[in-house]
Amino acid sequence: MMSIEEYALDVSKSIEEVLRKCKELGISADSKDYLLSDEEITELDTVVDEMIDEDDLDELISEVAESEKIDMDNTVKKQKLNKKGAQTVKVNKKELASKKKEMYKNKEKLISNAPVQDDNVVLYTENMTIGELADVLHVSGAELVKKLFMLGTMATVNNSISFENAEILVLDYQKELKREETADVTNFEEFEVNDREEDLQIRPAVVTIMGHVDHGKTTLLDTIRKTNVALGEAGGITQAISAYQIIYKDKPITFIDTPGHAAFTEMRARGASITDIVIIIVAADDGVMPQTREAIDHAKAAGVPIMVAINKIDKPGANVERVMTQLTECGLTPESWGGETLYNEISAKDAVGIDELLENILLIAEMNSYKANPNRYAMGTVIESRLDKHVGPIVTLLIQNGTLRLGDPIVVGTTYGKVRTLRNDRGEEITEASPSLPVEITGINETPVAGDKFMAFESEKQARSIGEQRKTVSRLKDNQTSNSVTLDDLFSKIESGLREINVIVKADVHGSSEAVKNSLEKIEVEDVRVKVVRSSVGAITESDIVLAKASNAIIVGFNVRPNNSIRDYAKENGVEIRLYDIIYKVVEEIEAAMKGMLEPIYEEKVIGSAEVRQLFKFSKVGIIAGSYVLDGIIKRDAKARLIRDSVVIYDGNINSIQREKDSVKEVKKGLECGITVENFSDIKVGDIIEAYEMVEIER
Repeated sequence: MMSIEEYALDVSKSIEEVLRKCKELGISADSKDYLLSDEEITELDTVVDEMIDEDDLDELISEVAESEKIDMDNTVKKQKLNKKGAQTVKVNKKELASKKKEMYKNKEKLISNAPVQDDNVVLYTENMTIGELADVLHVSGAELVKKLFMLGTMATVNNSISFENAEILVLDYQKELKREETADVTNFEEFEVNDREEDLQIRPAVVTIMGHVDHGKTTLLDTIRKTNVALGEAGGITQAISAYQIIYKDKPITFIDTPGHAAFTEMRARGASITDIVIIIVAADDGVMPQTREAIDHAKAAGVPIMVAINKIDKPGANVERVMTQLTECGLTPESWGGETLYNEISAKDAVGIDELLENILLIAEMNSYKANPNRYAMGTVIESRLDKHVGPIVTLLIQNGTLRLGDPIVVGTTYGKVRTLRNDRGEEITEASPSLPVEITGINETPVAGDKFMAFESEKQARSIGEQRKTVSRLKDNQTSNSVTLDDLFSKIESGLREINVIVKADVHGSSEAVKNSLEKIEVEDVRVKVVRSSVGAITESDIVLAKASNAIIVGFNVRPNNSIRDYAKENGVEIRLYDIIYKVVEEIEAAMKGMLEPIYEEKVIGSAEVRQLFKFSKVGIIAGSYVLDGIIKRDAKARLIRDSVVIYDGNINSIQREKDSVKEVKKGLECGITVENFSDIKVGDIIEAYEMVEIER
């Protein structure tokens, strides 16, 4: 049901026009608040959709005139074209009206996404005590304390219990333990949907292509789309949104066109897992580039199957063997070399090897058997969104489970509304969208963010209530600290069930990065291990922060220093950066943190930095670095490190500071001074002198 006002918005007509049509059909609607039944909506659709919209007509006439090369100044031809256009629009609208009528007629009840109450399921809340668990199980607290003692854990009824221990206890009472957030429909990022096996149907695979900027990703996507059009359709199509679906050998495949691996990981950081398969594209004449390695790290962190497409094999200088060797060093060993990664040699420009690539996608899809339940209300992810001044927010969605229908109430991120229009990747109006289909909708009240999750509901009242609750929770979260893993709270996270600690290693040279990586991966404390998500050489970058946020990882810097903007970016995203210059200290600290044995430590506090702009040599003093203080303050008794191209060259103490002819204790931001560094003279113009103090902090 919907009001006259809502229906008028739905069909882009005035309230007066809709009321007039109601009168013609004998529907007793007397105001904009009158509620239309599904039958009345179907009746109205039949006549309202036949009303020709001038904008639709003009657009169609222009398209036909251009394709048939008709002179629009010729009045006779123009009249014929108007008549032809009006008939075409009328046919299109009749077809849509017929589809809508069929949809309403066969609109069987979809399965609700709301959780079903199950007496055999116990919900675990954060910091749940043994006493609280006993109340839920309807047993005495002493009984549970005794069972824990038998398991080797000493506790009282007022102590909190870990999820793992609680899970063992509830099994004794033939019950299942679930985290509370997985049963809260307002938190649908964590919400668990349990479909029966007989309700699940095979869905198309969703594929994302990533790689270096000039290696042919866009050309490959265009070639796949155009090849599909040539094979299956007359005329051609226009890709309306940044995702599309093709049919190859009677099987659909969905491709998502993301701007790059950073955008892909930003979406993962928001909890969105949009892809089933990642294709890494590498140019045969260029080889593996730093951006390629980053794309591989991001794809591995997503935990999805990876394929390789070696592009531009027809170009002079193409060396497929070299590319395969480089990719093997990145952990992608070809099947032909005894590995598990499918390789495809292609030329995206000339459409060579595209069939083999698509066949391999279908092979991986068949092996993984991707399934969804089309008979429930839709769930999925926002791919992109924009604001149109005429129709409001326009949102591109990927349906990941269930079916989205025209008119469905929907919550997207922290906003809500009703699906007013529903279009496929070709811009065609449709009435329903099945799993893995990318669609464009209108009808929500605000523009969401790419990566936001969405869920459809039975009633507008339910959607509005959940949307408002989510907005309130989002505001509260914005004011709270991040849940990212830090060394200080590592032990408590392990006690709460963390079994794998993700770490990103950045070092000054390749040998150091490998040594740190190997040392960390050997650590294992009570079945908890360290996983190195990325290990590379160079300065800590924004890309590292994004990956750390998405993977809930700690960044370990070895002989490298982040600049101030990177420090701020890490702080904003709740990512911890730990800096070291001795390998055993890295291992020692992480091992101690895993065992909950970290001692109170001294933390370095950067108090200022200065750029070396001129060098002065004096026989008695040595090298004086004529410097400009960029920020903070430089103190004479402070420690200092010399940084060149984001790599630490020396770490020691400031010896003296000269301001004009005087020796001073400190120099503030914006002033020039001469600095001498203790026991070090290999200073160059452009070096950064970073002053810091060691401050004792409490854990």
